[in-house]
Amino acid sequence: MTTWTANQDQLKLFNQIADDFKKTHPEIKSITFDSLPPADYSTTLTTQLAGGDAPDLAWVFDTDATDYVNSGTLAPLTSTLKATAGYDYSDLSSSATKLWTAKGQLYAYPFSTSPFIVFANDSLLSQAGLPTSAQMKANGTWTWPDIMQAASQVNAKTGKGGVVVNNFNYQDWTTLVGIWNSFGAAPWSSNGKTCTFDSPEMESAFSLINKAIRDKAMPGPGTTVDFFSGGAAFEVAQISSAGLLAKAGFKWDVNPLPAAKDGAAANVIGQAGLGVIAKGKNAEEASKFLAFFTNPDNAKKLAAYFPPPRTSLQTADTLAATNPVLSADQLNNVVIKSLSDAVTRPGHVNQAQIAKKVQTALTPMWKPNADVSGILKNVCSSVKPLLEG
Repeated sequence: MTTWTANQDQLKLFNQIADDFKKTHPEIKSITFDSLPPADYSTTLTTQLAGGDAPDLAWVFDTDATDYVNSGTLAPLTSTLKATAGYDYSDLSSSATKLWTAKGQLYAYPFSTSPFIVFANDSLLSQAGLPTSAQMKANGTWTWPDIMQAASQVNAKTGKGGVVVNNFNYQDWTTLVGIWNSFGAAPWSSNGKTCTFDSPEMESAFSLINKAIRDKAMPGPGTTVDFFSGGAAFEVAQISSAGLLAKAGFKWDVNPLPAAKDGAAANVIGQAGLGVIAKGKNAEEASKFLAFFTNPDNAKKLAAYFPPPRTSLQTADTLAATNPVLSADQLNNVVIKSLSDAVTRPGHVNQAQIAKKVQTALTPMWKPNADVSGILKNVCSSVKPLLEG
């Protein structure tokens, strides 16, 4: 099984579960976990698949889900999981499994379902003479324009960063989904055939981002700012980053993703799926192991590191083990509520090629006073052949 974690505590748990499985399956002589570097994970896995050296099971990024689910790369799991005694298939959240389902079949278990939230440095906001994030929510100014304005003021008054979007770095544009999704925008139509980067909603979202760069509400290209060491007012990241605040030297809070201007905010989750490679040498045995690896008892153990897709485990008590720095109120009113009706980062068949073309076409967007409309039209021109193909 390939993974992108090299965390020794996590791998120790994986091996303990594997040992328990082998006790009742003596035909299985060995179960190994191959840790691949996250930055090269998708490329390495694709190379293995193409070269006939596929693993039996693999973790899959949410952005690669559409490609893997629709290409026949993954084996269907529904029958195996439903037939496994005590599995309780109905406990899997329908919103969590949606990305990994096609034609009524589940093709990967969403082992990690982590909502995107906004971390706030309330000490830095107060230093700049601004309301805390809780006060912003209370007085109705928890919107993206309000946050960008506050971020710009923080930079002007303290010299610190404003809004940091985790892992964006002006390359991985998919991480901006927490902003554009609140405007009702999407990069392409629901069937994946039509580019919608040039929609009015997406133009509004990128106009906000471009203005934020110009106003220094967001650190510009080539600038590295670490929120968790006190370097910025806000960070958009998955809740799994909360542990980095255990020794923070400032007052902080966690908040849901904001609305665009008015109306309700839109939730976004980051996911990773665990699937069986259909053409693997041990697909049948791998499916049985996946069912054991993700059964209710083991899912609870895995929840210590990975937010679970089981509704019975999406409670403050369970999630407190994963995020001990968060209060029950923060878990109930921010984390758990952020799992409801959430979307994932965009994915598509030929995702790697599309992502690269979008990244290149968006490059002029990061300059002040960019031609937002023209750039987004060019994005669509660049990816149209891939979407239609």
